[in-house]
Amino acid sequence: MTDNEKLDLLLANMQTLTSDVQTLTSDVQTLKNDMQTMKNDITGIKLTLENETNVNIMRIAEGHLDLSRKLNETIKISSDIQAKQEMQDIYINMHERKLKVL
Repeated sequence: MTDNEKLDLLLANMQTLTSDVQTLTSDVQTLKNDMQTMKNDITGIKLTLENETNVNIMRIAEGHLDLSRKLNETIKISSDIQAKQEMQDIYINMHERKLKVL
């Protein structure tokens, strides 16, 4: 193999290498762009979680607390009504006995 053939082979290899490096550079740039897009998407998701989802969960929790309080109040009122009804039943029984005696 002559020196010219060796130089031609070396030049061809260099051109292939240069082409491969350019392709690699292009692929890295595409990867960088994709990573930036992904970072933007993640930031958007974080903002949505922080500004919407967390706020809505807190609203639901507050509503649940109100329902729990209302249930407790209703149970207390129901107990009071039941106690009054028992007292009325006692008075009715007493009056019925008195009426039977008459």
